[in-house]
Amino acid sequence: MHIAVCDTLVPVSRVLVVDDEPEVRQVVRRAIERLGHKVTEAEDGQEAIKTLDGGGFDLVVSDLRMPRADGFAVLRKAQEPTLRTPVIILTASTVMSECVEAMRFGAFNFLVKPCNGEDLKSVVEAALAQGRPSPRASATRNNDLAEPQAILVGDSAALRGVIEIVSQVAPTDATVLLLGESGTGKEVVSRLIHAFSPRLGNAFVAINCGAIPEGLVESELFGHARGAFTGATDARAGKFVEADGGTLFLDEISELPLALQVKLLRVLQDKTVTPVGESKTRSVNTRVVAASNQDLEGLVKEGKFRSDLFFRLNVVPILLPALRERAEDVAPLAHHFLASANRRSHKNITLSEAALLAMQLYSWPGNVRELENLIERLVILNRTGVVGFEDLPAGVRSPSADFAAATANSSSTEAIDLVATLARIEAALIDRAMRTSGGNKTRAAELLGLSRTTLLDKLKRASGDAGN
Repeated sequence: MHIAVCDTLVPVSRVLVVDDEPEVRQVVRRAIERLGHKVTEAEDGQEAIKTLDGGGFDLVVSDLRMPRADGFAVLRKAQEPTLRTPVIILTASTVMSECVEAMRFGAFNFLVKPCNGEDLKSVVEAALAQGRPSPRASATRNNDLAEPQAILVGDSAALRGVIEIVSQVAPTDATVLLLGESGTGKEVVSRLIHAFSPRLGNAFVAINCGAIPEGLVESELFGHARGAFTGATDARAGKFVEADGGTLFLDEISELPLALQVKLLRVLQDKTVTPVGESKTRSVNTRVVAASNQDLEGLVKEGKFRSDLFFRLNVVPILLPALRERAEDVAPLAHHFLASANRRSHKNITLSEAALLAMQLYSWPGNVRELENLIERLVILNRTGVVGFEDLPAGVRSPSADFAAATANSSSTEAIDLVATLARIEAALIDRAMRTSGGNKTRAAELLGLSRTTLLDKLKRASGDAGN
């Protein structure tokens, strides 16, 4: 059965809406039915779990905090191999750690109540399109809420520190500077800042300052008048105006030419933009989140980045840790990406213990992005149903391969971080023992050949690092 929506034939999907507030269920139901889908309601998690047993649902939209059984219980039920139903968490909680935890357990995405109809529509369409590729899937892919924000999956002290800072700064209008290696999730963090701010209902606009020809950067950022330069056949608003009322993410800010740095500083200070070819200014209320994988303070000393702009951007700096600095997050990240890749490929591939341990010992120079891409490739190419140690690339199979390559291709005066390497191995082995023992610390200590007291000390030390 199909119905016509915007002159496009769209399959009718079955959606389960779960919330203990009847008014919320009604609003969500109407929004989803307007998209042409069938909706079934459940008044709490326990009723939802019973309803899911009947099967046949393409999507679940669930509240997080409910009596009898909460959204996490619904999420676990929906993730069962016989169901594998995507879940959108709809929550009134502004506690970011809870939403991140839902993503860790496999939620497709989350929305903070009250959310507007367009945001709900975008996320619902993206979740349904994930398992049903269609022309509408590509139409929603560029929406800032369409793709799941899964890269912050993990529970390491380093990641908890980032989440804590983000939760504090997100509700404000403060300018944020994200620093860290490529692939550590700077854009994902910027989207979280937007999602937990009062600007959520307005636009999130991202631009890579290093990907635009130097002659067009000013026009891209601030707009231009018609005829301002050759090829300017129409007037253009520019990214600052597009993000008016919302958030503008300036990635690779270090690539911005010095002449443009002066103009950007003026915009940040005056909250006005002047399009190329015009003399009239326009006021904008745009929050800026900037990011760089370069040492900006070093560039300031070298005269390659303006000190006044650096200090204007560096209101709230957040350093994103490299994946090698949070080895304990590799396992949950791998499983999360595996679940997503399985849904897209309609497979049920699993990771062997040997493969997962090798991943935890690898240093991941490409960070989370490298891990995500590897999992995607492993799922696509796998024919046995299980990713074994032998299926991994040679560099990942050998925990010392990257260090061996470094020593072979560099001078003997360059140091190898032995302490960090051993700490990563220890964290991986402790994580494996805790998972194998089902969280039983006495059994985990036996598997590791440690006394229970020693294991507790190591776990306490790792947990205590979160507050430092």
